[in-house]
Amino acid sequence: MLYRIAWILCRCYLIIVRRLVITGAENIPLEGGVVLVSNHMSYWDPVAIGCSLPMSRHVYFMAKHELFKIPLLGPVIAAMGAFPVRRGGADRSAIRTALDHLEGGRVVGIFPEGTRNKGANMMDPHLGAAMLSTRANVPVLPVAVLGTRGFFGKIFIRFGKPTVIQMEPGVKKAGRKELSAISSGIMERIAGLMAFKSGDIN
Repeated sequence: MLYRIAWILCRCYLIIVRRLVITGAENIPLEGGVVLVSNHMSYWDPVAIGCSLPMSRHVYFMAKHELFKIPLLGPVIAAMGAFPVRRGGADRSAIRTALDHLEGGRVVGIFPEGTRNKGANMMDPHLGAAMLSTRANVPVLPVAVLGTRGFFGKIFIRFGKPTVIQMEPGVKKAGRKELSAISSGIMERIAGLMAFKSGDIN
């Protein structure tokens, strides 16, 4: 119930105040587990992305565990379904939580860059999204976000086509080399979605 109320209120704000523009919504899988991956520009990104999907497709975002220690913010994002991950190594608890969501047919949201990117170029991705997709055998849904910095201005959300990661013949389990290649490919797709024409952001 809380998620539904927050979704309605935030979507109204985004449409009325931030003039939210959503493209590629037809690419959103309406059922089944999905690993949603996006570039990361600001704290608004999870809100804008979550409100750009149908209300029925609740996104469970993986977020750095430090955020859950912040008064007010921590309890709010936890109530919205976000779950913590400790950076710097394999967090087995976060991986298990993510896999449980995917196996339950839910959407798990991940920012492969690992933190907010304040520059113009994409940062090197972490391997978590690729690992979860291959282990759970669910599609990756690439998303591009633009315009979320600040409190004013138009926000654009672009959804790419979902893709099931296909392993090379003879490869039963993706190792670091394979996951790195898959992750780079995911980031290239997001970068392609971010290639807005100059007239799109007026």
